[in-house]
Amino acid sequence: MSARECTQCGACCVAPDIAALDKPLGLACPHLGPDARCLAYQSRPQVCRDYQADELCDRIAAPTLEARVAKYLAHFELQAEADAVARSGLTSRAAFFARKARLDTSR
Repeated sequence: MSARECTQCGACCVAPDIAALDKPLGLACPHLGPDARCLAYQSRPQVCRDYQADELCDRIAAPTLEARVAKYLAHFELQAEADAVARSGLTSRAAFFARKARLDTSR
């Protein structure tokens, strides 16, 4: 498989959860700038440094960041989970999963 050039679309900075940044699924990385470029590029975590663009980047191509993120979440069947994160109002993975655990044990 040949290496793909990153299109700097920003979808990988929004759609997946990134534990190294305590970033939940479907929420924008706090370092993502308005131009869909990383504001902390020089000090970004290793997981971001290691990420390589692949064929998924081509499959989720769309004119807007919101549309690219929706395609990413749909590809991995994660839209419902991302919606739950968004509804929770919590902006960190740790807070979201701690709250989820409390709710699960209280049932």
